[in-house]
Amino acid sequence: MIIRRLGLRDYEPVWREMQVFTQARDATTADELWLVEHPPVYTFGLNAKPEHLHDPGAIPVVRCDRGGQVTYHGPGQVLVYCLIDLRRMGLGVKGFVQKLEQSIIDLLADYGISAARQSGAPGVYVQGAKIAALGLRITRGASYHGIALNVDMNLEPFARINPCGYPGMVVTQMAALAPEVDRAVIAERLLQGLAENLGLSPVL
Repeated sequence: MIIRRLGLRDYEPVWREMQVFTQARDATTADELWLVEHPPVYTFGLNAKPEHLHDPGAIPVVRCDRGGQVTYHGPGQVLVYCLIDLRRMGLGVKGFVQKLEQSIIDLLADYGISAARQSGAPGVYVQGAKIAALGLRITRGASYHGIALNVDMNLEPFARINPCGYPGMVVTQMAALAPEVDRAVIAERLLQGLAENLGLSPVL
């Protein structure tokens, strides 16, 4: 597995790069994890409904090709895009989602935060509040898009949407639940956890 640390990048160019990578890959292409942070942006999934976005203000809105509804990305959030050949791994979509969610749950447990899945609502939750969102696109047996963990960010933009299409959903972050959080450390630990849960060895 190749790990790429992209830094702060606008959302749409990175999304387009994921598309190009996935369309060009073949059975010999190494899987990749892309660690990235985005300037403020709302993203709409394929089936997102306009009524779930109340007041974007000056924050741009991008319609993309992942599953799911509307979500927010911004500085202080750890985003990992998972470009994985599921067919080669013999892994179904449900099993893949569970591995991604478990990687977040395990990481949070290391910080003394008890988190869980919520039936019918992909992502990771702490006492009913969403701390991590998950959205994927699967094409030609391979995935792109991935997971977003709220670490230490401005949560106000979430109040302008129905997060992931759920009116009234409360959103939280690690900084509100653990005494000390270092985004860079958390990002590296999440990358390691994802690699381990997927049974892959990082090479970069």
